[in-house]
Amino acid sequence: MTFRFAARRLLPALALAAASLSAQPAAAQFYWSPPDMSAPPLTDDQAATALGLPGATAAEIRAGMVWNLRAALNVAALQCQFEPTLLAISNYNAMIAHHDAELDAAMATVLGYFQRTVGKGKAGQSAADQYGTRIYSGYSTVQAQRGFCQAAAEIGRQAIFADRGKLHEVARTGLASIKKSLVVAGEQYYGVPGHDYVVALPSFDKKCWKKDKLTPACQQQWEARANAPR
Repeated sequence: MTFRFAARRLLPALALAAASLSAQPAAAQFYWSPPDMSAPPLTDDQAATALGLPGATAAEIRAGMVWNLRAALNVAALQCQFEPTLLAISNYNAMIAHHDAELDAAMATVLGYFQRTVGKGKAGQSAADQYGTRIYSGYSTVQAQRGFCQAAAEIGRQAIFADRGKLHEVARTGLASIKKSLVVAGEQYYGVPGHDYVVALPSFDKKCWKKDKLTPACQQQWEARANAPR
């Protein structure tokens, strides 16, 4: 009886401890000191350029930001599954469910932009489809994956808690951060061991070798390069 009672008290404690670990900010998954991904909100002019929507109206820019945010978080749901505690998939699904009306309106407005600027019917639809493919590819990264996943997780949480009809505000403040995260950055406290490592090899010039042995002069040059400060 005593052991059973103690075990029943232990389980809630373990659950609470696990919850506290899973609720850690995204930075804790990858870095002791994360790179700074903060960026000021996009202005309309900046957004039109960054999102590839020249000549867009204010409403079209707002729709473009919403659609780009959807694309970025969709890519994160696919690419960031290696770290389940980021909740990339559940954040994306929750955003789609919570902001479905605004997302549908954004898609229609983006299509309208291309029908206005490229042509109605098939031409505009084709341009919109190509745009969708292009922005998805633009958020796909390998070298900067950890930074991207960290930034997308943070913005994804903001998206699911934003009021309905306010997803464009999250996109305006968050897309600049997500785009900044696509540039390779690493641990700020310890650095990135190995990235600064350079192999110093001897010269393979024929004049440096006699009977498969490095000449003393070339040996000295090699040792000087290997021991040079970096």
